[in-house]
Amino acid sequence: MKPEYEPEYRQIGLKIAYYRKLRGLTQEQLAERVERTPAFIGHIEAPNINKAVSLDTLFDIASVLDVPAYKFLLFDE
Repeated sequence: MKPEYEPEYRQIGLKIAYYRKLRGLTQEQLAERVERTPAFIGHIEAPNINKAVSLDTLFDIASVLDVPAYKFLLFDE
């Protein structure tokens, strides 16, 4: 991950956490549905950890959470 994109990845992670909680899912449940580990989901969502996520994984997460993928890519300035 390029350092200049860290704020965007952080926002993606926070949005994933928001929609996951809105759907009443735990990190473990989301991880199982997208075939990742709970630690991976935890790292994506943690605001103090910089973890990149592939588009394939983002699309999988969006599908499970029933959220259009573009919503994760709308960034606050």
